[in-house]
Amino acid sequence: MIRALFLDVDGTLISFRTHEVPASALEALHRAHARGVRLFIATGRAVGDLAGLEEIPYDGVVALNGADCLMRDGEVVARHLIPRAEFEQAMALSAELDFPVGLELNDGIFVNRVTPVVEEVARLVAHPVPEVVDLRRLFDRGDCCQMCFYVDPELERRVMARLPSMVATRWCPIFTDVNLRGIDKATGMAEFAERFGLGAAETMAFGDGGNDVPMLRAAGIGVAMGGACDEALRAADWVTATVDDDGIRRALEHFGVI
Repeated sequence: MIRALFLDVDGTLISFRTHEVPASALEALHRAHARGVRLFIATGRAVGDLAGLEEIPYDGVVALNGADCLMRDGEVVARHLIPRAEFEQAMALSAELDFPVGLELNDGIFVNRVTPVVEEVARLVAHPVPEVVDLRRLFDRGDCCQMCFYVDPELERRVMARLPSMVATRWCPIFTDVNLRGIDKATGMAEFAERFGLGAAETMAFGDGGNDVPMLRAAGIGVAMGGACDEALRAADWVTATVDDDGIRRALEHFGVI
């Protein structure tokens, strides 16, 4: 019996085409929640960046790829901060290899410079172009759980080879999220499962990107959305339709959750 759903946002709950949650998904999630199934958002976004999801009756958020896990009321379940040394190394690599770095915080994404790649990522998710700030001063606040590197996969490999204690996960070919190694959506899912006494077999996860792979593998049932990346498709137990073609509702009906 499935007792909890963990749902990615971009490309899973929110359409890249309409930038909205389909009515079929919203209705299906309300039906599941009414039957006692807990709902958790599992995203690379920060918890402050969930506009458009307010009508979903979710219980908590696996934010920043598992680095920041909070209940809907703001209670912290787990938080994994970026160490200062790794941040400084990232800034040095940004200058040496000429790529933008961002910090994704609960009050927004901030970058050390804007390039066409930064603008394109913002366009993909229908967000404003990030503000350019002094990232070192911002990092001093002490609440950074995720960095953003605007790099392609080839440059990512070069950069991450020099940041061995960090891990990159991507949902986009021109951008990657960077967190502490060993932290991902699956670890965030496990922290909520422990909190609520859930076994792995009682969980279902939905995703479409590379950063969803650990979660899809760890869930009792991992569901890849139609159009998901190859990694996510291989990791999933079942492939549903796209977000725009009622993929979430179809999967929940197929497995008898609603």
